[in-house]
Amino acid sequence: MNKSISKFLQLFIPLALGVFLIWYFYSKFTPEQWDELVFHFKNANYFIVIASVLMSVLSHVIRAYRWNFMLDPLGYKPRLLNNFFAVSTAYFMNLFIPKSGEVSRAVVLDKYEKVPFEKGFGTIISERVVDLFFLLLFTILTVLLQFDELYDYITQLIPFKKLAFALGILLLGIFAFYVFLKKSKGPISRKIKNFVRGLKDGVFSILKMKKKGAFIFHSLLIWGLYLLSFYTATQALPETSSISFGTIIITFVVGSFTFAFTNSGLGYYPLAIAGILLIFGIPETLGTALGWIVWTSNVIYIILSGVLSLVLLPIYNRNK
Repeated sequence: MNKSISKFLQLFIPLALGVFLIWYFYSKFTPEQWDELVFHFKNANYFIVIASVLMSVLSHVIRAYRWNFMLDPLGYKPRLLNNFFAVSTAYFMNLFIPKSGEVSRAVVLDKYEKVPFEKGFGTIISERVVDLFFLLLFTILTVLLQFDELYDYITQLIPFKKLAFALGILLLGIFAFYVFLKKSKGPISRKIKNFVRGLKDGVFSILKMKKKGAFIFHSLLIWGLYLLSFYTATQALPETSSISFGTIIITFVVGSFTFAFTNSGLGYYPLAIAGILLIFGIPETLGTALGWIVWTSNVIYIILSGVLSLVLLPIYNRNK
C-alpha cells in the first residue's frame, strides 16, 4: 500500500504543480491579453512548426544511433530501431515522472537487446553528463552575450543557497552509501556491489569508445538540431521572426533547463520562455504564445512516438 501511495505521489505531485502554475499565472491575464494570445495562435504558421518538430525527430534518431558508440565497447550493438523506440519511450515517460525515462530506456534495451540493465543505465548516465556539458557550453555563451540583462533574472529565478545545501546533502549521502558498501559483506550488499560495477562499466564506456570523434560530431549534431528546431519555431510567428541570435540562444537555454529538470516542462516551459523574452522587450502574450506552440507541438510528437514505440516494440521483436 505504501509503495502504491509513493508511486501515486511521484506521478501526481509534478503534474499537479505544473497544472497549478498554469492556473495561477494565467488567471491573472486580462480579457485583452487572452484575445492577443488567441490572435497569435491563429496567425502562427503551423507548417513551420511541423518543420521544427521534424528537426527534433531527427535529433532523436541521431541520439539512438549515437548510443551504440557507448554500447559497442561493452560488447553490444542493438538495432537502431530498438534504440529509437527506447529513446521515444524515455521521452514519453518523462512527461509523467521526471527522469523516469532514463530507467525505461535501460529496461527496453535489457528486455529486447539483452543489454544488462545496469550497463545500459550506466551508458545513459554518461550520455546525460555529455548533454549537460553541452547545455553548460550554451549557458556560458549565453552569459557572455547578455550578462547584464540576465544577472537579475537568474538570481531571482534560481535559489542558489538551497541548491548548494541540496548538493551538500546529496554528496554526504553518496559518501555514507560508499562507506556502507565497503564495510558490509552481506548478500544484499554483494548484489548492490555487482550492480554498481555494471553501472560503472556503462558510465566509463565513453572512455573506451573507438570512435570518440564520431561521438562528439553526433553530439554536436544533436544540440545543433535542438537549437535549429527552436530557431525555426520562432519563425512561425511574424512578431518573433526577427528576434536576435543572442536572444534566441538565451531563450533556448532557459527552455532547455525546464525540459531537463521538470516533467518535460509542463507549466514551466511557456512561463520561462515568456519571462526571459519579456526582459528583451517582447510582450508577455507573444512570449507565452511562442512557448506554448513550441511545448505543445513537441509534446504531441513525444506522446505519439512514445505510444507507437510501446505498441511496436513487441511486434518488431516478436521473432527474435
